[in-house]
Amino acid sequence: MAGSVNKVILVGNLGKDPEIRHLENGATVANFSIATSENYKDRKTGEKVSQTEWHNIVAWRGLAEIAEKFIKKGDKIYIEGKLKTRTWQDKEGNNRYSTEVITDNLTMLGSSGEPKANSEPIKSEESEPKPAGEKEFSSPEENDDLPF
Repeated sequence: MAGSVNKVILVGNLGKDPEIRHLENGATVANFSIATSENYKDRKTGEKVSQTEWHNIVAWRGLAEIAEKFIKKGDKIYIEGKLKTRTWQDKEGNNRYSTEVITDNLTMLGSSGEPKANSEPIKSEESEPKPAGEKEFSSPEENDDLPF
């Protein structure tokens, strides 16, 4: 298999308001975390168990500005992006690591998981256009003709 894929899709709730920084070069960056939950039934006790995972998200430029203006603690959002791990040394000289999702698509969702009124997916300015030969397929509802 040629190539590789680094793609993350998450739907979760913000744990706190985004932290916004304006860099010297004029770029804006937003850092925030979202929680995703998985529910399952414990085989031994039969009780429902909820397990929450926290994900660190980084949004740049236009997406950071959207995050600054429109999302806040508790909001449900849809994120697409890629994983990136940063490495640095702490004050004691120990290597430290942080894995983050660098987002290139952010959609604000309502509390029920439905998009808010007039909500459109917001893509990063760096998003690449689709290749010329790539086709989009219609859903079965859009085309009532049967193929046979």
